[in-house]
Amino acid sequence: MRKPTHKTKILQEGLRVVHERGYSASSVRDIIQAAGVPQGSFTNHFATKEAFGLEILELFYEPIQKLMAETLLNDALPPLKRLRMWAETGVNSLNQNNQWNGCLLGNFGAEANAEIDTIQARLAEIFSEQQRNIAYCLRAAVKARELPAKTKCGDLAVFIHASFEGSLLLAKAQRSLVPTERFKKVLFSTLLSPSA
Repeated sequence: MRKPTHKTKILQEGLRVVHERGYSASSVRDIIQAAGVPQGSFTNHFATKEAFGLEILELFYEPIQKLMAETLLNDALPPLKRLRMWAETGVNSLNQNNQWNGCLLGNFGAEANAEIDTIQARLAEIFSEQQRNIAYCLRAAVKARELPAKTKCGDLAVFIHASFEGSLLLAKAQRSLVPTERFKKVLFSTLLSPSA
């Protein structure tokens, strides 16, 4: 088995540090120390801290894209079942081990900072992609008559996504699963119930 490269160590440990502390609160020195690599290794692999931030954003997003492909975009499953799988798996993958770090995507979104304009531009694309995938699943639910024909799938997708990210932010702030459990309950027993 090959030893991880300095770049791999910086990305893996840097992702963990930024997820725990936030981007602005994580210095390059913190990231290098956590990775256990020489100081010059950072500038050898990343032109700027923002370039590093973009790479960890993509690293964090990869499993989310895989999850969406397996759930929201999986036409082999009933639409509302895949939406439930997406929501439950997404919520359960975060706040593990009572660390309460929230969602790195939402955390980046909350850091309104001119230094991370490029990161936030990419984040806007990621959020749009997630909303499109939720809308795709909702349209399939309408077609399968799991939801009423009058359902405004685009608007509902944006609302579901915003509620999902908001529940993760509240869970982080309150150090509690209550907000995420409430999100799932309201989503499936009220918003997406057959009688809605």
